Amino acid sequence: MSLIADYGLVLLVLACLFGFFMAWGVGANDVANAMGTSVGSRALTIKQAILIAMVFEFAGAYLAGGQVTETIKSGIVDASLISPNLMVLGMMSALLAAGTWLMVASTKGWPVSTTHSIVGAVIGFAAVGVSMDAVNWGGVGPIVASWVVSPVLSGVVAFGVFMSVQKLIIDTENPFANAKRYVPVYMFLTGFMVSIMTLTKGLKHVGLHLSAAEGFLLAVGIGVLVMLIGIALLSRIKVDVEADKSFHFASVEKVFAVLMIFTACAMAFAHGSNDVANAVGPLAAIVGVIQSGGEMVGAKAALPAWVLLLGAVGIVVGLATYGYKVIATIGKEITELTPSRGFAAELATATTVVGASAIGLPVSTTHTLVGAVLGVGIARGIGALNLGVIGKIFMSWLITLPVGAALSIFFFFILRALFGGV
Repeated sequence: MSLIADYGLVLLVLACLFGFFMAWGVGANDVANAMGTSVGSRALTIKQAILIAMVFEFAGAYLAGGQVTETIKSGIVDASLISPNLMVLGMMSALLAAGTWLMVASTKGWPVSTTHSIVGAVIGFAAVGVSMDAVNWGGVGPIVASWVVSPVLSGVVAFGVFMSVQKLIIDTENPFANAKRYVPVYMFLTGFMVSIMTLTKGLKHVGLHLSAAEGFLLAVGIGVLVMLIGIALLSRIKVDVEADKSFHFASVEKVFAVLMIFTACAMAFAHGSNDVANAVGPLAAIVGVIQSGGEMVGAKAALPAWVLLLGAVGIVVGLATYGYKVIATIGKEITELTPSRGFAAELATATTVVGASAIGLPVSTTHTLVGAVLGVGIARGIGALNLGVIGKIFMSWLITLPVGAALSIFFFFILRALFGGV
């Protein structure tokens, strides 16, 4: 225990800095997944998207981020096989490795998976720095499976949502009137879906415990409120005859642009709830070990509220300073997006991510959103997709996990040397 006794405060400060750095990377790179479709479809400007994401990413991370954090903290490695000293140094190296890779990717404008980055980094330090047995391979399996399942599921949902939009609104005799009729229903679904998960899962962190029935009823109420606000906003939209001459559905897309504001909020909340874990999961493990003097390596310590707060602030800072680069890439280059297409992709992604957060599965928002955008593109025909860009994105996904692992091993040996070869 001498490392923790001698350097406890230094390690804690460094861990907080590395955790903040990783959270900055999540904000700079991954928040494009929450906002890229809104910007790409011109429903929101980049400034508006960043302001919305700041509020809702923070809320999602702080109110609903704890469930997935537990998986990153203790589901990937077998803590009982790792000494407290190695756990602290390993998790620190994982944060630094993932943050470094995200910084490189963000400067290049590559939308990579922060989940891949941190999971690869944690596996890297555990497998090489401790032993292959220290990796909980049984726990890694469902996470790896989710990287395939989540884009497929999201793509199927997006395809279905977009086809429902086509059938109920676009392919009708009066698409504008039908848009005003059905869009409030989509708004209700958006409000209900995000609030049900927050109320039943997330608010335990702030000491509010609701039964399933209470949560359901409150979520219905919030969904209705969102719908009423939407109806009030939609009542101001009138048919633009001139715009409809050049693009038949211009007025309809204006209705969907209002809806995109709601789905952008839902998407940002869902993203914050899932991906804050990538930054604060390892930090929570470090804090638990240091605060207990090395006693609680495998114990389920309560997640301190300030750890979630640090991650939430880091995400917001990353988004505000560097988020615009990847937002531009993902919003405009995979397929041409209009508000109705962007809405289908965002609602499908938010639904998939929120569902994954509820069961504690750290899915990749990047994979989920790209799957949803592909689903919308396929609904219009394969020619609507930019296959060159999709190929580059897939390549960046493939190298993220091994790069995260390699950097983590590198930083682990440096930290071990600095702190006396533990």
